Amino acid sequence: MTQLKTKKIDPITVQVVLGALENVAVEMGHKLARMAYSSIIRESEDFGCALVDIRGQQLCESTHSTPLQSGPIPGYIKGIRQIMEERNDAFHPGDVIMHNSPYHGASHGPDVGFCIPVFYKDELIGFSVTTAHHLDIGSSTPGSCGIVDAVDAYAEGLQFKAIKVYDKGVKNRYVWDLLMDNIRAPKLVVGDMEAQIAAAKIGAQRYIEIIEKFGLDTVVAASEELMHYSEKMMREAIKKLPDGEYSAEGYLDGYLDSDDPAKKDLKITVTVKVNGSDMIVDLTGTSPQVKDRPVNMPLMGTVDIAIYLTLRSIMLDSTIYGSFPQNSGLVRPIQIIAPKGTLCNPTFPAPTIARFNSGNIVADTLMKALAQVVPHQVSAGVGNLQVVAFSGEKDENYWVYMDIMEGSYGGRYGKDGMDAVDTLYANTRNNPIEDIESHYPLRVERYELKDNECAPGKWRGGIGSVREISFLADGSFSVEADGHKFAPWGFDGGKSGSVGSLTIQESEREEPIKLPSKLPNRIAKAGSKIQLTGPGGGGYGNAYERDPDKVLSDYLDGFIPKEKALEDYGVFITDSGKVDYDKTQQLRKR
Repeated sequence: MTQLKTKKIDPITVQVVLGALENVAVEMGHKLARMAYSSIIRESEDFGCALVDIRGQQLCESTHSTPLQSGPIPGYIKGIRQIMEERNDAFHPGDVIMHNSPYHGASHGPDVGFCIPVFYKDELIGFSVTTAHHLDIGSSTPGSCGIVDAVDAYAEGLQFKAIKVYDKGVKNRYVWDLLMDNIRAPKLVVGDMEAQIAAAKIGAQRYIEIIEKFGLDTVVAASEELMHYSEKMMREAIKKLPDGEYSAEGYLDGYLDSDDPAKKDLKITVTVKVNGSDMIVDLTGTSPQVKDRPVNMPLMGTVDIAIYLTLRSIMLDSTIYGSFPQNSGLVRPIQIIAPKGTLCNPTFPAPTIARFNSGNIVADTLMKALAQVVPHQVSAGVGNLQVVAFSGEKDENYWVYMDIMEGSYGGRYGKDGMDAVDTLYANTRNNPIEDIESHYPLRVERYELKDNECAPGKWRGGIGSVREISFLADGSFSVEADGHKFAPWGFDGGKSGSVGSLTIQESEREEPIKLPSKLPNRIAKAGSKIQLTGPGGGGYGNAYERDPDKVLSDYLDGFIPKEKALEDYGVFITDSGKVDYDKTQQLRKR
């Protein structure tokens, strides 16, 4: 392999090989989505596909999949190889390996990876991998999100540590029997797993076809050149920052209904240290891990991806830098420090299944730290997402549905915050109402943007959404959310955003009951209605500098009332729905 690295290669061939590799990942993703049974993969696209070389470096990834799925794939490979070495096991042609250990590279337990070792002329040359979020993996309560009361890793569901589900091409039927017997929605989940394997096989086949066409030495040389290019891009971006240290703090709700102060108001501390083209992201000062609650984050698989993706988005904005290779070269200049035993680097068997919102706070706080040196490249505070697991029993079987409710972005330099979108390291799509109501005993009563709740700023904060869902049959639900206490931060004179909320109304005659942001499985009778309200992003810049016509537009769209236009923006809107520019100018001068 050392000789192959040194082969000289022309830039045209490099781009041709890059295009071929990227097309493989795209094909894997499209076919996985087409073959999947569950809406979380088929509609929300909560999956990842990638090719990894023999040294564990990611060569390409499916561009329309979730960063929190594709990004951790090199970590999956590292963890699988570590476990197999400890067992004195080896890779063989025909193997298919299942893995989901959050202490060995996986993002969290429900994100199950399937890895196929790729052989060429009897030599192991890399891996084809798919990951996806599964609706249930046999945890203590139904579903694979909202397991917010898990006391340890064992309560979070089945643990797969480099398990060969196919050994030298022979299916291990006992593993598959175990899956069917221990998962609440086995047909959906196992069907999704088989779709993952099929997609990974496509990736392995296409990888070999590329090698047969161009030659192994050419593909390796092109891959190395692409890694160096991506690394150079990131280093050049880091070098533009002034050397120094830049710190910020962010907070998680934690468990707002807990009597234990160690379980709520959890702090994330980020210090960015810049030295030339090298960067250290130091998380020292972050709250200790919560030993018996699953808001802890795997360092490899969640924390690192939150950091890498945020840095790439801020430092290498695609509108400026265009398209460039997404591979392991991008992370070479970045070192992460996370003290052991903290939220960002827990010790086994601390639970981690509800790590999603925590990771978003890591990304948001990193952005807040960088705002000190690149204020035009960040947004104000981001409104976190809310994830709900709905479930029930029918004909001696479970139905399980997972709903990802979008958050919102803060205002940005020159642009308002984006409304009701998945944020930071998530880019899953919302599930169509028609799909929900045609498959589950649920009715979506309301789904819209919040009224009169966007954070003031020269560029206003993004608006969160409101969703009301009724149970048509007895069932249960659990919720994994955050941002019900700490509002997204405003920047450069902009105001803070708004917090989210969760309520249940058990009948039309009763008042809604307010619930905490992290809710263990709760029974819901037919007719019960839950309402989720998403946080609104922070404002950016002085609201009195906002274009009066944009303030009028917000008023006409129902985003702000007339009184707020006057109070927050100094804009006088007449009874006929027009701006009085003279009065506005006088108010703003005053």
